[in-house]
Amino acid sequence: MTNDSNRSSEHNRVELDPPQSTQPKNEQAAPPETRSVQRADDGEIQDGIIELIDKVAAGSSASDYDAKLVRELITAGLKLIPDGRDTGELKLMTAAMKELRYAYRVFGEYPEPHKVTIFGSARTPEDHPDYLAAVEFSKLMAEAGWMAITGAGDGIMKAGHEGPGRESSFGVAIRLPFETSANTVIAGDEKLINFRYFFTRKLMFLSQAEAVVCFPGGFGTLDECFEALTLIQTGKASIVPVVFVDGDAESDEHGSYWDGWIHYTKTQLESRGWISPEDNHLFYHAKNPQDAADHVMNFYSVYHSSRYVRDELVIRVKKVLTDDQIKILNDEFGVLVKSGDIHMSAPLPGEKDHLDLPRVVFTHTRYKFGLVRALIDRINSFADA
Repeated sequence: MTNDSNRSSEHNRVELDPPQSTQPKNEQAAPPETRSVQRADDGEIQDGIIELIDKVAAGSSASDYDAKLVRELITAGLKLIPDGRDTGELKLMTAAMKELRYAYRVFGEYPEPHKVTIFGSARTPEDHPDYLAAVEFSKLMAEAGWMAITGAGDGIMKAGHEGPGRESSFGVAIRLPFETSANTVIAGDEKLINFRYFFTRKLMFLSQAEAVVCFPGGFGTLDECFEALTLIQTGKASIVPVVFVDGDAESDEHGSYWDGWIHYTKTQLESRGWISPEDNHLFYHAKNPQDAADHVMNFYSVYHSSRYVRDELVIRVKKVLTDDQIKILNDEFGVLVKSGDIHMSAPLPGEKDHLDLPRVVFTHTRYKFGLVRALIDRINSFADA
């Protein structure tokens, strides 16, 4: 654990393109606000909110911008009353905010270790090859210093905790009437978080992980898998490795689960134009647990992290690339560049985090994120050069 004062202002996993403002760009679809609603924005009310924030924040390290965001949060909450929201809607929003605050507090105590989210069926028997593969994979990741995040249930979720053990595991549980609340590995641990809502739970799964590894599963597993791919494909989340792992596919009477999934996406999605050929770069089908662990590790061999600074895509790297390597990137990935070229750079004006790392920077077209994933793989290919 670390104290708040020792934490970096940016964690390993952040939103790729964070909003500059929390205000909606267009509220025309909503009914006009009455005078009673507007009072939440009035100077007297705002002065009271600011005074309240100052009292609570006394002695803390909160920035003026952070205080502004909290003020906007309080203001939005106050508007709910004259908006006439019903009790059910108020309960949902209140519970969701409380869940998120608590979850971020728990994860905030462990900001430094990389984390891998593991998805898979809760129904997988403990003697199944998929279960044994999940134990092996999660153990390999723990030996490399990573922590595992699973849904805290049985099956693959328990396997994902069994490998690293309780100390290196997070449980992100959901309250369901037909499943146990937590497996025996993580039950009672301070890193077990119980959620009421799937959407808040899935936010923590994806916002806290530097890798997503999927084992065979049902509707829930596929939902989580597709959401991870969709967020990366659309640029709504930072690019991380998404890896598919089977157990002993050759001995399974049904064949390889992920080979079947890939066949479906190619014949029913790509062939119809619903996804693009470059979207196949967004995932990797591992040969075995060791291959999966190696793929995740290699993703961070040169690449560190990325985010937008205005119109520039800033890719932080762990070594300065040579002129010849930059030329290779421009030759192979020029289609991603809106104007100018791909080049090395120092931190851009306004950047505050990881200032010690060099940057690969270019003005991105804001599409073809599958090719951006391939670009990162190319950068990592320079690790031993």
